[in-house]
Amino acid sequence: MTWTDPGHPWAGLFALVVGGLLGLLVPRLIAVLPEPAPEPKPETDVVAPGLPPAPPKEPYVAIAALPGLAWRCAIATALVAGVVGLSTGWHGALVYLVPLAPIGVALTLIDWRTTLLPTRIIAPTYGLVVAGIVVAGVLDGDRHAVIRAVLGWVALGGFYLLQWLVYPPAMGYGDVRLSGVLGLALGYLGWAPVVVGGMAAFFLGGIIGTVLSRLSVVDRKRYPFGPFMLAGALVGIAVGPWVATSLGY
Repeated sequence: MTWTDPGHPWAGLFALVVGGLLGLLVPRLIAVLPEPAPEPKPETDVVAPGLPPAPPKEPYVAIAALPGLAWRCAIATALVAGVVGLSTGWHGALVYLVPLAPIGVALTLIDWRTTLLPTRIIAPTYGLVVAGIVVAGVLDGDRHAVIRAVLGWVALGGFYLLQWLVYPPAMGYGDVRLSGVLGLALGYLGWAPVVVGGMAAFFLGGIIGTVLSRLSVVDRKRYPFGPFMLAGALVGIAVGPWVATSLGY
């Protein structure tokens, strides 16, 4: 299916509507999250000397109760899902990509306000994406795409794990967990989305993070990377196929 195929606008509209409806549930998802156990406070900051103390964590229920959050999340999810639908068309990947949109919005909001990516969300998302990829592989009749999704998980997840092992202060382990989900989701679509999505995350994180730190919106030594990973994945979905076509793949 090409970009001029009329199926893309209809797929985009379908994804936009379904995504908007699912986005209304984001506050409920956040509200039911259990609060993380408090971490023991070390006497000295050995890992990252000079890093200022982290501010008190904002409770999940307080985030879920933000005024107008439901319709804001609905709009954000609808836009994300709409871009996905326009980019992929009537592709089996919509089975898992559209439900992944509200989860991504929830994780973006949580990470931005708490610098945490809850395992209680990410762990079940693995099951959702894996099941969706299997169904997509059956619908598309493409077992190679399923295998490529697993390889995408190994590649992107391994890359983030290596970074975390080499320099832990650079990112949290929640980013490593999330990278596996994104590697699966992008890998099914092709290697170009994996590469473009991975590179876009660091490009956006570096550029936008620097600007926000200069504006004192975030602390340059402690700002969430999850939102940039998710934004990068969306760029990979939207731009990856074009890059692959341009390079003759």
